[in-house]
Amino acid sequence: MEIYCKNTEQTVRVPVGATLEAIYEAAGRPLRYPPLGARVNKRVEGLTYRCWNPKDVEFVDYTHPSGYRIYLRSLCFILVKAVYDLYPSRPFSLEHPVSKGLYCAFEHREPMTEDDVRRIKQRMQEIIGEDLPFVRYVVRTEDALATFRERGMNDRALLIETAGMAYTTYYGLNGYIDYFYGCLTPSSGRIPLFDLIPYADGVLLQLPQREDPTRLYPLVPQQKMFNAYKQHLQLQRTVGVNYVGDLNRAVSEGHARDIIMVSEAMQEKQIAQIADDIARRYREDGVRIVLISGPSSSGKTTFCKRLQVQLVTNLLHPLGISLDDYYVNREDTPRDDDGAYDFESLYAIDLPYFHRDLERLLRGDEIELPSFDFSSGRRVFRGDMLQIRDNSVLILEGIHGLNPELTAHIPPERIYRIYVSALTTISLDGHNWIPTSDNRLLRRIVRDYHYRGYSARETIAMWPKVRRGDDRWVFPYQENADAMFNSAMIYELAALRRYAEPVLSEIRERDAESAEAYRLLRFLRYFNYIPIEELPATSLLREFLGGGVFRY
Repeated sequence: MEIYCKNTEQTVRVPVGATLEAIYEAAGRPLRYPPLGARVNKRVEGLTYRCWNPKDVEFVDYTHPSGYRIYLRSLCFILVKAVYDLYPSRPFSLEHPVSKGLYCAFEHREPMTEDDVRRIKQRMQEIIGEDLPFVRYVVRTEDALATFRERGMNDRALLIETAGMAYTTYYGLNGYIDYFYGCLTPSSGRIPLFDLIPYADGVLLQLPQREDPTRLYPLVPQQKMFNAYKQHLQLQRTVGVNYVGDLNRAVSEGHARDIIMVSEAMQEKQIAQIADDIARRYREDGVRIVLISGPSSSGKTTFCKRLQVQLVTNLLHPLGISLDDYYVNREDTPRDDDGAYDFESLYAIDLPYFHRDLERLLRGDEIELPSFDFSSGRRVFRGDMLQIRDNSVLILEGIHGLNPELTAHIPPERIYRIYVSALTTISLDGHNWIPTSDNRLLRRIVRDYHYRGYSARETIAMWPKVRRGDDRWVFPYQENADAMFNSAMIYELAALRRYAEPVLSEIRERDAESAEAYRLLRFLRYFNYIPIEELPATSLLREFLGGGVFRY
């Protein structure tokens, strides 16, 4: 039969039933790095997958997002197998990304010693050296439930039971089984590079760099982000919703309203605490400028509006300014390596003009605020005048808010910096965390479709460029923040599902973005629908779903 290899843009003839690994050899090994899987008719499959009919096949290595996910899942299976071999009675969780790696820990907060870390790393290296096969099982969900419960894997059992799928796929490694919501490499020997180091009361799994998988990412200190994750994980443990299965069960038992109220109250409490801290710094240090930054779709705009309400209760007079209104005219926008306009760049902002306005405001002058017309790509003026009072605080919101170059001419003691991001803490189960980027992408797909005129296909197509902008212009400065606000909520992916599914389903199979749409749709199936009528009108999620009281 004939297989079309998208990597070479050529057709190869292979025997019916050939594995993807055999097809890769027949195609002439087209990748720079070893293959980890392939998109078969835009559906990601492992290399042991067999083709029985003509297909379009695109092989992926570590540098491709799909290949990266395969590598990471396989490495995590090796890690949990090593922990199980050494400590079979101590449950172990893969919790969340931080410091360019993945933070993991024993459940029940049992501290991990340096000797524990050394032994686990050694056992992982042994498993990799033995090149053990990952065995794939596809069984009726009832049978999978019995298997998981028999082995005490109740979080996995509850997830697949509440997701309602007829069949379940799980994997085995030398007698140990586990559940992953995606394919793995054929064997443990395909995972050549990792490191394991002590981190807080657990361990940090260090990963190869995406652009150069022969080198590990260096450790990046992110204590403030780690603390933000920790705080929300403590909330989840308090309400008994550690994993998606717990959330689904709570919704089915009629507790959706309680979870929504607790999540919203937690955010309001944090915003009030940040406002109190700003007021204290205003009195003690003369803070007059509040900078709010965060990656795309983190909810900065709604956070900014809710913060202003809380500042008023502290008897301050907040004045909001969007950095987007200081964009240079379209023809003056810098370009990226591909020659396209780079709207994520700091230099897409007219810094000299912004600096002049800021200096005039701090002197007490009245200024006319610019407004950027995105349809024409030009700066316009609409008669919006601004002047600060004695008790005024300027609130500046935009992705570059924490970049030191933005306010280099302002004394640091007069500035308060806030980082906002959707740090997703709820996991599918103990060994399947949810990437924060998926949370933000789903927010953006829904918002762009309903309020900005973009299809899901267009939003997915532009997302890699948005993420590159975040990597370059936002994430390096996040630890500069005086306060870090987690905008993710326990329940929100269940609320987003009802809005995201029909939008994603509009993407056609032959569209290049259908692979990502299919992945997101499969992911959303794990969440039971949650009614959004219970969401307060001030909810940060209303920025993406609509129906809120704030004007955007």
